[in-house]
Amino acid sequence: MKKIVKIISGALLVCLFVLSLALIFNRQIKTYLIKSYQPKVTRDAVVKSEKLQRQASNSNAKRKSPRANQKSHGVSYDFGGVKSLDLQTTTRARLKKNAVQVVGQILVPKSKIHLPIGLGVSNNTLALAAGTMRPDQKMGVGNYPLAGHHMINHDVLFGPLYYRTKVGENLYLTDMKNVFKYKIYEKKFISAYKVSVVNQTKKKIITLVTCDKTGTNRLMVRGSYVGKQKLSDVSAKIKQAFERPVNS
Repeated sequence: MKKIVKIISGALLVCLFVLSLALIFNRQIKTYLIKSYQPKVTRDAVVKSEKLQRQASNSNAKRKSPRANQKSHGVSYDFGGVKSLDLQTTTRARLKKNAVQVVGQILVPKSKIHLPIGLGVSNNTLALAAGTMRPDQKMGVGNYPLAGHHMINHDVLFGPLYYRTKVGENLYLTDMKNVFKYKIYEKKFISAYKVSVVNQTKKKIITLVTCDKTGTNRLMVRGSYVGKQKLSDVSAKIKQAFERPVNS
């Protein structure tokens, strides 16, 4: 009996020790889990996700709903369901990494942003990638909005957007076939309730949205469309960047 008590006590001590370490190194563990997500973004994977996106867009069109806050074909566009990024959410996302429907990459060289773009704004997707905010959006067509988590770490997710990004910087998107270039022209804080910034526009722009430092309001960064090139025709520097693993 004493031996069993000893074993149980020892197991409890180990569990408490592990839990204490997790609490102490919470931020470091979370950063590691996110940065170590480096999927190989291929054209085949993008085509598969684009098919899912078209199905979601068609479903919404049939419902005659102008808002992209629904859940279609397993992809969530419910902004209200987005939670702050804690260790539990990040761990769960890494365990379900294959659930992220990747549709491309975003690159902001000067700000050191290089992330996969996933469909929707589920907590799982936003823990590991930038997320699309409407089911009907297309790169280089009208407004292309992306959401991402603000992080204290300047190098994770949309953390660099808050701390580094400046007006005048170049921004690139790719669907692994073409590269779409934008130039940032606006960076400002907006109300968390100003969801109209994700609406479609006639003007070709990109809209990036993340939380401000307090988490109460939002930071919005916008860029104007410059042009499109085939991935094979862009400069060697940009091509090599897109060929490297994301989060690197």
